Amino acid sequence: MIKTKLTQMLGLRYPILQGGMAWVATPELVAAVSESGAFGILGTGHLNSEDSLKAIREVKKLTSRPFGVNVMLQSIYAQDIVRVILEEKPTMVTTGAGNPSSFVPALKDKGILVFPVISSVALAIRLQRTGVDGVIAEGRESGGHVGKTATLPFIPQVVDAVSLPVVAAGGIADGRGFVAALSLGAAGIQMGTRFICTKESKVHQSYKEAIIKAGDLSTIVTGESIAHPVRVIRNKLANKFMELEKKNASIEELEEIGVGSLRRAVLDGDIEGGSVMSGEIAGLIKDIPYVSELLLRLEEEALSIISSLKDQVEV
Repeated sequence: MIKTKLTQMLGLRYPILQGGMAWVATPELVAAVSESGAFGILGTGHLNSEDSLKAIREVKKLTSRPFGVNVMLQSIYAQDIVRVILEEKPTMVTTGAGNPSSFVPALKDKGILVFPVISSVALAIRLQRTGVDGVIAEGRESGGHVGKTATLPFIPQVVDAVSLPVVAAGGIADGRGFVAALSLGAAGIQMGTRFICTKESKVHQSYKEAIIKAGDLSTIVTGESIAHPVRVIRNKLANKFMELEKKNASIEELEEIGVGSLRRAVLDGDIEGGSVMSGEIAGLIKDIPYVSELLLRLEEEALSIISSLKDQVEV
């Protein structure tokens, strides 16, 4: 077993978090991850407070293990969802797309751990002062909304800047990435794209196959021109988006073609007209295992690598 501050804090077998992806991180996937010894996180970015309450309670029916809830701070329902969370008291809250400082005291008062997703060292330092319990440092290789710095240089800078447990995210899908993150000082990892391609994931089969067929150059980042960068697998929608950006299209024009695009991909399997969000790591993903099989494989790969390094390095 690999024991870290994260496994001790959350009572886990594996120091692995499953990203709280909108439309993807459903109660079924969350429960499967938590039941298997890692940490499932419910995605609420597409939900209102009422639907978030139903989803949280569904997770509780499916597992008695610890789990978290992700709050997308740009959602118009964010405040109402936090109120639901304060009542339901999941083990942890993760946040994205903003600064959660205003919510931290209330969450902490209820004994809920807070792990914001951050994309800069400055934000990590600022949030440490608010009393968060850890940070999820996400590199630009990740799928969906991305920052500016790659994972490899970003993680050690965050580790050096704060005294909190740091979870590494972005570009991790196997034991090699797992060990690399630990060697950079991370207390664990968060994976998103890799969990999309599992049997318990309710994502449309066509979406999963698009990831499996992807290569190292299959993803691109759209939305840079409007300061809303999103990494997706290149398709007709992404190409159209990029063409409009080159023509300096307005935010309204770009938002119009993006509305509902993730839902179309995830639920309907529209892999040309939908937004197929995926990390650069897609090129390494070649199968669709059960969650429990995936986690065991990651652990075995990581331990094997650690063992082989001991044999290769003279001290």
